[in-house]
Amino acid sequence: QVRLVESGGGLVQAGGSLRLSCAASGRTFSGYTMGWFRQAPGKEREFVASISWSGGSTYYADSVKGRFTISRDNAKNTVYLQMNSLKPEDTAVYYCAASTLRYGVKLADFASWGQGTQVTVSS
Repeated sequence: QVRLVESGGGLVQAGGSLRLSCAASGRTFSGYTMGWFRQAPGKEREFVASISWSGGSTYYADSVKGRFTISRDNAKNTVYLQMNSLKPEDTAVYYCAASTLRYGVKLADFASWGQGTQVTVSS
């Protein structure tokens, strides 16, 4: 099992940027597909982005494509989510997740989860 701790959330105005980080510990980080999900109040948790173990493949939800970028540094056991051009509808708790699958875009693909970090975008 891998332990995940998110950081970098906060309050930002619409149009601004934030970078989330997720530090992993435990089993070999480079062996995992990593993902970011988010959950807004009253809504289900939804996929945001994921990245393969090598960083060579990335996937994004249509709602964030072109604005968000997922990346990873296997030497630092960390995955990042750079969020630009933020909108009020991006407000949510953002969760980092790890999967042993080679590809993952669904909640069920990911077995390990962080505790989440709040992102609030004001209009």
